[in-house]
Amino acid sequence: MKTTIKTGLSSLIGLSVALVAANAGAAEIKQRTIKVSYGTAADHPFGLGVTKFADLVAKKSDGKITVRGYPAGQLGAEVPSISSAQGGVLEMAVTSTSAVVGTVKEFALFDFPYLFATEKEADAVLDGAVGKQLLDKLPAKGLTGLCYWESGFRNISNSRHPVTKLEDIQGLKVRTIQNPVFLDTINALGANAVPMPFTELYTALETKAVDGQEGPYTTILTSKINEVQKYLSPTQHIYGAVVVLVGKKFWDQLSGDEKQILQDSCGEARDYERAVSREASPASLAELKTKGMVFNEIPADELAKMREKVKPVVDKYTKDVGDALVTQAHAEIEKVRQQK
Repeated sequence: MKTTIKTGLSSLIGLSVALVAANAGAAEIKQRTIKVSYGTAADHPFGLGVTKFADLVAKKSDGKITVRGYPAGQLGAEVPSISSAQGGVLEMAVTSTSAVVGTVKEFALFDFPYLFATEKEADAVLDGAVGKQLLDKLPAKGLTGLCYWESGFRNISNSRHPVTKLEDIQGLKVRTIQNPVFLDTINALGANAVPMPFTELYTALETKAVDGQEGPYTTILTSKINEVQKYLSPTQHIYGAVVVLVGKKFWDQLSGDEKQILQDSCGEARDYERAVSREASPASLAELKTKGMVFNEIPADELAKMREKVKPVVDKYTKDVGDALVTQAHAEIEKVRQQK
């Protein structure tokens, strides 16, 4: 009889422990809505990446966590969105790493002109030890970085004439990101760099307040820049790295399970977003041509002149980033090049 009672008690205790554990696990994931701000159109790889991220988060949280994307700077341009995330007003922002330089100066590394020649080189640096070191600097500034996405290589467009050689850039008023490396790079190439939020770009081009801009083919297409620009030239001067940010005030409210869901979803969405971006880039260029943009190639010797012109910019900002980090990045790039 005693044995039967003990067995029954053990079963009840085991069942109770299991129920408590199950309830505790369920409590680790709460009903939440996460707002994600980004600056491009919804059909840009950014937007498609955010949609993929939202789907993954919903699936991994059994529908408890809802991610809502706000495209085209609806919640503010990149820098204000970062500030909103730091202040706890906004949960997440997908921004260019360039917009983070004012917060963590070492992120300027990814803006170095002609640092990367291919996407594989960029992946090695961003997803490796160098990229992690920079993400590790964000919490002290009120942010958490989940992972890196991309916007692709940037190219100059303008409304005045084709850029077939270095001298053709001389005197062009070119809108660029509000970032010192970009400003110095465009100025070093001979243009007059005009810092401006992306949300103001279309109107500035339409009214001829600026002659041109520089950006990836996908962004030029999805933002309809082709409607107010005629000439497009593949300068490929800077690779557009993107970082997925979470405000630390919000991040610290999350359980371990919730944090893991966001982290894992970002990584999976990264692979998807990059694949979409790399497929969309040549397709976007082809469509821009059919829509009337005049595209021209730039001879290799002229591109070499451009790379030479911007070397002082790299030297200048290496001091901010640090020799050790720059050397580490170049070592990772060289490993990729040796694999060819």
